[in-house]
Amino acid sequence: MRATARGGGGVNAAGGERAAAAGLGGAGQAPPSVLLADDHGMIREGLRMILETHGVTVVGEAGDGAAAIRNAAALRPDVVLMDLRMPGVDGVEATRRIVADGSAEVLVLTSFDEDELVLAAIRAGAAGFLLKTTEAAPLVDAVRRVAAGEGVLDPRVTRRALAALAQAPQSTAPAPLPGLEQLTARERQVLDAMRAGRSNAGIAARLGISVPTVKTHVSSILVKLGAENRAHAAALARDAQLDAGVGATDDPRPERRASGGGSVRER
Repeated sequence: MRATARGGGGVNAAGGERAAAAGLGGAGQAPPSVLLADDHGMIREGLRMILETHGVTVVGEAGDGAAAIRNAAALRPDVVLMDLRMPGVDGVEATRRIVADGSAEVLVLTSFDEDELVLAAIRAGAAGFLLKTTEAAPLVDAVRRVAAGEGVLDPRVTRRALAALAQAPQSTAPAPLPGLEQLTARERQVLDAMRAGRSNAGIAARLGISVPTVKTHVSSILVKLGAENRAHAAALARDAQLDAGVGATDDPRPERRASGGGSVRER
């Protein structure tokens, strides 16, 4: 039985493990569990109503970063839904601590004026980013995907954050990205799609490969680049100012020769 905590205070009781197959919400499977971290009680209450209405379990709340760190460690939710601007310990530092402790995945809710904080949260290890204006259905879908091990990058957040990074003054040429030379051509294409904020399903459709194959490529990319998660990998790629690898042709799937002399696409 999972404990529940509310507000910025402590936890009523601790216990329980991460939900099995979190985020899938199918029959016989536990729904994803979420800790809400925001310094506005009305926002937490609204998020709780949306999530619980859609079958997501809200196991606790936190009114500041310090409470988020404590409650995440005690409750071990699948996802912490994190506000970046909170009193005391802010959301970026709370994200860094929660990810480093392995307490939960962090899904950030951000505003249009928080580009620098978003970049900091990416480097802190957040697994996903959504705008606070996101509708209920995409929010719930993002929670489920992050709980299931995927990353979520709202394209609007990605574009603004990367644009802010591009406008930052640079006194030297971008540093080479360690591990980049180890990526295969396909992994470079997957990395570019990750930078564009595509989901695993979106990447699979774009490249004409299966979702399990995409997941294998993503895992390999993270290992080779030494990235914490896909958001971190996308930030590393942008820091290195990599050229786009997807979109140069209408069909990015490389051809290989078939035994009959024709050509087939990779699956």
